[in-house]
Amino acid sequence: MPLSATRRTGLVEQVIGQLRDAITGGEWPVGHRIPTEPELAASLNVGRNTVREAVRALMHSGLLEVRQGDGTYVRATSEVSGAIHRLCGSELREALEVRRTLEVEGARLAAIHRTPEELAEMTELLDARDTARQRDRFEEFVRTDAAFHTAVVRSAHNTLLTELYHGLTEVVRGSVAATSPQHTAPGHDIEHRGLLNAIAERDPERAAAEARGFLDELLAGIGDRE
Repeated sequence: MPLSATRRTGLVEQVIGQLRDAITGGEWPVGHRIPTEPELAASLNVGRNTVREAVRALMHSGLLEVRQGDGTYVRATSEVSGAIHRLCGSELREALEVRRTLEVEGARLAAIHRTPEELAEMTELLDARDTARQRDRFEEFVRTDAAFHTAVVRSAHNTLLTELYHGLTEVVRGSVAATSPQHTAPGHDIEHRGLLNAIAERDPERAAAEARGFLDELLAGIGDRE
């Protein structure tokens, strides 16, 4: 391979790393439109072709997407999440089915392996989630609800399960937002106290049943609308 090509490849990899850092570090959140190609070339002090190749690589990995006539947007915060987006697409039913697969086992293992500190974190997140719902703070509700489920799975102490679920971050938030009313509606909220209590009492089968129950309820609601 010619030396010039080697240098160019290395430069593209550096730019890919810088763009990926901006995404995973939160500088460019999901749904954010990234700077234009000329702006990136100027700020990174590289050629536009280098930027174009780096952006194309991140599109193939699922982190970015091009919207014709509008710009390039952040689609996911990790390659795993990008792959899951490609597999699930925007189908709410598929997202909920994948969540059920991971969360039921996550809840069962969390009831066995959770620490007192992890239980305290889950309790705090669920309290924040319920407070946000009572005060009609929808975005905060979605964020804390998703964070609660992530904390449950993390408490399973299974590294692979946790990494797979981490890749679902945007999918989980999207499904929470899609299945929750914008405003408080008595009798229409999914309640998670039973799940938390089962984990607190180290009852794995009840914890799994609680996780399965609310996701089955959401799936049934989707079926009613189809």
